[in-house]
Amino acid sequence: MKIVVTGSLAFDYIMDFPGYFKDFMLSDKAHIISVSFLVDSMRKLRGGVAGNIAYNLALLGERPLIVGAAGHDFGAYREWLEEQGVDTSGITIIEHEFTSSCFINTDQANNQIVAFYAGAMGHDHHNSLLNRGLTANDLVLISPTNPDAMRRFALECQQMGVPYIFDPGKQTPRLDADLLTVGIQGARVLISNDYEFGMMAKCLGISEGELIAKAPITVVTRGVEGSQIYVDGQLAAQIPVAPVAEVRDPTGAGDAYLAGIAFGLARGLPLEITGRIAALCAAYAIEERGCQEHRFTLDQFAVRYRAAFGHDLPLDGISLREAA
Repeated sequence: MKIVVTGSLAFDYIMDFPGYFKDFMLSDKAHIISVSFLVDSMRKLRGGVAGNIAYNLALLGERPLIVGAAGHDFGAYREWLEEQGVDTSGITIIEHEFTSSCFINTDQANNQIVAFYAGAMGHDHHNSLLNRGLTANDLVLISPTNPDAMRRFALECQQMGVPYIFDPGKQTPRLDADLLTVGIQGARVLISNDYEFGMMAKCLGISEGELIAKAPITVVTRGVEGSQIYVDGQLAAQIPVAPVAEVRDPTGAGDAYLAGIAFGLARGLPLEITGRIAALCAAYAIEERGCQEHRFTLDQFAVRYRAAFGHDLPLDGISLREAA
């Protein structure tokens, strides 16, 4: 089975402000805000939903194909992905644009001021899944990117009869009822967190229960409460979280979780096992700052899986690629 990952590719610029934003905000001057923050540190990290998902799939032994758009500054990131085992041949380089960039400034109270520049992502709708040799035996992940691209990829999968996972994610507030309907109606799997499910149901004018029943398989993540997997609207598996040694950065945990779901579905594993693999992938991501800084080997993953869930990971037919 070929796994194709669509979605954003981005650089995350993480900055730490040693004070509190509130100390520099004047309520009576809110209409003319002009303030500068001198930060203590800045890190440039690889990110974007597609990049994060593909990285985790590569750790799980897959060679996913990314279909997306990046800018002229993407060279080193592309080399990194190839080194990890990701097929980047589907990434279009927009020479006159920068790769999407997210600038995150966090103060001592964990308040954040964020600026996101879409850059090359704005051209993602020119990409296509057609003529890539995809069949009903393959799997596509449709993750947050340019809404027009998400619509195009969903319609193309429906046209070709290719199963896909629909993950509206953080683009949910931007998606209208028509696009949500298009994405959901042909999805093999619908996945989002519980807050996003609430937003989707409200946009569509239906109950969350009705929304959950619209896809053959629906996955709802609920943070520290774990996740739930439904089949034809009925609860099929209650998935606990995997224990985490230290919560260092939750960013990217959802992408790691989604990679685990895709891996389990691609390998035909039971949903209870698939969900637990996903939960453990998320735990690894949470324990490191950055979305692609964690690593694991087959032995490490299997040992930790047993410790977390009390039974062995069924490894027959599963070959996790050893970390370099």
